[in-house]
Amino acid sequence: MTTTIKFQKASVATFDGKEYLMLPLPEYEDKIRARKFAAEAPDKPYVAEIKRYRRKRSLDANAYFWVLTGKLAAVVGISKSEAYREYVRNIGDNFDVYKVLDDAKDRLMQVWESRGEGWICDDLGASEFEGWSNVICYRGSSTYDTRQMSCLIDLVIFDCKEQGIETLPPDQLTRLKESWNAHEQKN
Repeated sequence: MTTTIKFQKASVATFDGKEYLMLPLPEYEDKIRARKFAAEAPDKPYVAEIKRYRRKRSLDANAYFWVLTGKLAAVVGISKSEAYREYVRNIGDNFDVYKVLDDAKDRLMQVWESRGEGWICDDLGASEFEGWSNVICYRGSSTYDTRQMSCLIDLVIFDCKEQGIETLPPDQLTRLKESWNAHEQKN
């Protein structure tokens, strides 16, 4: 049983000699999810993973990216997939580097890349330890937040302009970005 709850600030409190993590629940939906989880969760061990909230990108932004990527790919003579994978490599903060045994490297790359088209691994070569390699693993755009998606769109817009491909006028692009920011602030 899992649940997701958004919160702004946490605190720790002591009751009956035990320490508790306290999460304020300002949103009605989060209160309902928390109460449901507490009421229905079997009395078994659980793990809570807490991570920073990132706004998700909008589908409109994703659709616009794919339209431009398709136009660019047609002009430069490569596949949309090739263009997309190159953009994924150029975002900048969407990857991890793993040190892996040479015998496990191919399996790591196969499992990582099975997640989707934008989940890419590049072998960086031997590490400083014999029998080990470094592999850079990129996450696909399905995981991108607003800032990363904006960067992805800006990259394809730059390349489209270089090739003479028409893009949205700046005011419409601003409205598109504002609309997905407004949508994400609700979530």
